[in-house]
Amino acid sequence: MPTLNQLIRHGREEKRRTDRTRASDQCPQKQGVRPRLATRTPKKPNSAPRKIAKVRLSNRHDIFAHIPGEGHNLQEHSMVLIRGGRVKDSPGVKSHCIRGVKDLLGIPDRRRGRSKYGAEKPKSI
Repeated sequence: MPTLNQLIRHGREEKRRTDRTRASDQCPQKQGVRPRLATRTPKKPNSAPRKIAKVRLSNRHDIFAHIPGEGHNLQEHSMVLIRGGRVKDSPGVKSHCIRGVKDLLGIPDRRRGRSKYGAEKPKSI
C-alpha cells in the first residue's frame, strides 16, 4: 500500500489491456493462406469436433480460425478471408472463415441464414 506522499509523486499506473485484434491490424477482414487443417474437441459440456484451420494472414501472423457450417472444401494452401468473432467453446480460436469468398465455397441448398454461409437464393417454382 503506497503512502500519500508516494501517490502524489508517482500516481497510480493504469492496467494495460491485451489487444484481441493484434493479428487483424484493426481491419474488418483479412486474407490468409491455410497451411493446415485440424479438428479440435471443445470445452467441457460440449463434445462434437470443431473444424479449425490454421491460417497465415497477409501480415505474416498465424491464427486459428473456425470454419462454420456443415462440410467444407478447404485443402492445403487454400485462400480464405477471415473475420472476427470467437468460438466460445474452443480456446484460442478468435476468428471465423467467411464462406462463399475466395476458395471456401458456400453451403449449397441452405435455406435459412444464407448470408452467413454464402448460400445462393433458391429458385422459386
